[in-house]
Amino acid sequence: MSATATITSNRREADEVTGFVASPDFVANLQKVLVDLIELHLQGKQAHWNVVGTNFRDLHLQLDELVDFAREGSDTIAERMRALDAVADGRSDTVAATTSLPAFPAFEHNTTEVVDLITTRIYAAVDTMRAVHDAVDAEDPSTADILHQLIDGLEKLAWMIKSENRKV
Repeated sequence: MSATATITSNRREADEVTGFVASPDFVANLQKVLVDLIELHLQGKQAHWNVVGTNFRDLHLQLDELVDFAREGSDTIAERMRALDAVADGRSDTVAATTSLPAFPAFEHNTTEVVDLITTRIYAAVDTMRAVHDAVDAEDPSTADILHQLIDGLEKLAWMIKSENRKV
């Protein structure tokens, strides 16, 4: 480099730097995912406590895996929302009023029933993620990557759980 060459700076002024600003629709989409994951966690625990019958122990343990996955997933979504300066609402009244998951029936249920009940709820949560995915991806591919991981994990858990009832 010669002594007369000048270096052009790419530096921006501090007031030119802005973070990602999530649209209201984006936030609403993540909120839908959040409440469904919280509800899935709660319904999984309800099933875990009240399942009885053949293969009880295996299903009981699988339900704990689902509960852990849904709880961790809801935390990931809520923290992503906070990282983008959105407010996550996981209050019980909000979850009950806005979840898309079918209500879980009270009382004890045999293992065969629980497999079908919980698999349906897993797929309901996945349906929500798939429904919001393209809009989320268009606005923020990084957040869509989180949805990919959640969908993959939940579909694997659904496969493992529903295989308890499968006959060949």
